[in-house]
Amino acid sequence: MLDVAANCTVCVNTVTVALNITINTGSSVPIYKQITEQVRLAVATGKLVVTDQLPSVRVLAESLVVNPNTVARAYADLAREGLIETRPGRGVFIIPKRKVMSREEGRRRLEPLLNTLISEGLAMNFSPDELQDAFEKKLSQWQNEKGGKQ
Repeated sequence: MLDVAANCTVCVNTVTVALNITINTGSSVPIYKQITEQVRLAVATGKLVVTDQLPSVRVLAESLVVNPNTVARAYADLAREGLIETRPGRGVFIIPKRKVMSREEGRRRLEPLLNTLISEGLAMNFSPDELQDAFEKKLSQWQNEKGGKQ
């Protein structure tokens, strides 16, 4: 397993944005998904906010020692989700969250994730109560990291 960390710092109107992305080349999760998940997490926890600038495809690819197409694919996925926007000649920015799917579609996408979480937890011999406690504890941590914002 090889862990590569990129500490990307970008200056935007004298505001410094630091984004720490760590990839695991031995993981079964594709590298582009590792990047998208970490950017989503940074936005969800408030570490990245609207107007923050991300590193360019080339800069992030060089920092992570990956093919630029990998970073481009991650950024394309994030753009399709409405999380980032590329501004020609200016860079890649976090944009205000826009509704790109209905609540029902969101629930439909959440269902298999919950099924996986529950089945994995039960396979590791956690009781339903232990799983619920762990979920509620983690949700509380997220809410505290975001300053109580929901």
